[in-house]
Amino acid sequence: MVENRIKELRKSKKMSQDELAKVCGVSRQTINAIENNKYDPSLTLAFQLAEELGATVDELFLFHKSW
Repeated sequence: MVENRIKELRKSKKMSQDELAKVCGVSRQTINAIENNKYDPSLTLAFQLAEELGATVDELFLFHKSW
């Protein structure tokens, strides 16, 4: 299972989902789906999100073994 800290870091930077989506070139719905673990971003988008939020990809996405 993969969790993410996008919402937490986005809010700490006082960014809306729409603002983050625009700088990453995706829709607000995409950001919402990623934040709610309903969509896994491409590797390129993961790096864009990390850069915009001032984190590394491994700080942004947390993997937990489910077994």
